[in-house]
Amino acid sequence: MEDHQIVELYFQRNADAIKETDSKYGSYCFAIANNILHNNEDSEECVNDTWFNAWNAMPPQRPNVLRMFLAKITRNLSFNRYESRKAEKRGGGEIHIVLDELAECIANESDTENEYIAKELEESIRLFVRELPDREGDIFIRRYFFTEPVSVIAKRYSMTENHVMVVLSRTRKKLKANLEKEGYFR
Repeated sequence: MEDHQIVELYFQRNADAIKETDSKYGSYCFAIANNILHNNEDSEECVNDTWFNAWNAMPPQRPNVLRMFLAKITRNLSFNRYESRKAEKRGGGEIHIVLDELAECIANESDTENEYIAKELEESIRLFVRELPDREGDIFIRRYFFTEPVSVIAKRYSMTENHVMVVLSRTRKKLKANLEKEGYFR
């Protein structure tokens, strides 16, 4: 079923929307959650929560790209669950490393929680990634949006892990310079 048809099912409040979404994007969303959580049960719960959140978001939202809309919901839910687990001293995994790597690029202010600033920052990063060469942008997104391990990215692009780490390091430096220019980093 095409994405626009699935979205239309949501707008009609037809329960088949969830079945069709799960059929088409279930394993995709599970992979995103599991890259962050490294726990099948928690990942499955995040996927189920994704369908619930999608149901509540449509209408009024009508996503242009359903796959990315679901990915963002899954990712946010997974980060929240990760933080909850970390608070319970059960954490671990790739997400801690990813967040540490990106910490050098983002201003260290609690005020960054402000929704307006966060939206502007998100847009700035999105535009930055769009301007990157395709492979560099894809590697950056796979690491920092989908939290794929460096070893998986290296294998996907037939690169050494060290080469992937160099690409990521250089891209983070470019991002930091871009954010400094825009006033996000002190």
